[in-house]
Amino acid sequence: MQKYIFIHLLNDFSGSPKVLSQVIMAAQKKGMAIALYTGKSASGFLSGLTANHHQYLYKRSENKWMTLVTFISSQIILFFKLLKYMNKDVVIYVNTMLPFGAGLAGFVMRKPVIYHVHETYLNPPMLKQFLRLVISWSAKKVIFVSNSVKNLESFKGIEQEVIYNALPKEFEVVGKKHIHPWKFDEVFNVLMISSLKSYKGINEFRSLAKSFESSSKINFTLVLNANKDETENYFSGSILSTNIELVTKQVNVIKYYQKSNLVLNLSKVDECIETFGLTILEAMAFGIPVIVPPIGGPAEIVTNGIEGYLISSYEINSIAEKIKELSLNKVKWTELSKNALKRSKDFNEIIFNKKIIEILNA
Repeated sequence: MQKYIFIHLLNDFSGSPKVLSQVIMAAQKKGMAIALYTGKSASGFLSGLTANHHQYLYKRSENKWMTLVTFISSQIILFFKLLKYMNKDVVIYVNTMLPFGAGLAGFVMRKPVIYHVHETYLNPPMLKQFLRLVISWSAKKVIFVSNSVKNLESFKGIEQEVIYNALPKEFEVVGKKHIHPWKFDEVFNVLMISSLKSYKGINEFRSLAKSFESSSKINFTLVLNANKDETENYFSGSILSTNIELVTKQVNVIKYYQKSNLVLNLSKVDECIETFGLTILEAMAFGIPVIVPPIGGPAEIVTNGIEGYLISSYEINSIAEKIKELSLNKVKWTELSKNALKRSKDFNEIIFNKKIIEILNA
């Protein structure tokens, strides 16, 4: 029986492991034999999916060079771990460009390798060139999460396909249950869910909150994919406005969507092109309008003025104006909310699973 070996670098609560968890669950529903390899971590979206979960040594560091050394070491370890499949019928499924040890192992063992590419920005540039080289050597197929990523990262001579990320069915159901019309006498809540990286627009979000500090009707919530110590270190010495709530790493963010009226994605367009933006789709499933970057994956999900707005995070004043307008204009907010919910249904799990299984079986 053919076995599918799924590979990911860091198991956390960010978008790429969440998408891989959906891929694995789709494979399990079809009765496929699987194994999962990830770098060691406390927990993440890939935890508990299978008893056949193997971990290899990987640890991030405050020092970028130390992180690079441990990353390379982790891939050497992964490479040798996978050689045990030399004489077995396996397909290697590599999530993101980073786990190059898996690609090299597949190349050496002459096993089919599928890459699921989520990212475009990787530093240093020489590392990205090397990772692309490994993919060009080893990949039988490459899946991209959006046309934007495919246009930027396509590979010659390799079968390639765009499969948009999807909302899990249970998430869609929960979203429908908790959609409620916003009332003028309620506080208008602005939410952003993000990694703790400056290029994600953390400081811009703080600036927006500061600009509305005098208003008792507009609050801001920032949910970070970071623990308490990391968050405290990042904001050490900073004075946060009184209308902003910081929330550290969460397994379940549904309760934050339930009380939000607007969701922002403020990734800096010159430092980080969002390749898809799963939190955008999650928000829309709750009928929440969004403000997102005008390029990359978000621009394939959102039409300006229909489900929300496409505005660069460098245009803080324009974003602030839209926040103010929506907090006062119930008719416009309701229109965007209905459109957002309708658009979210285009990204359903049934379509995603069907396309993934077709690729795995091909």
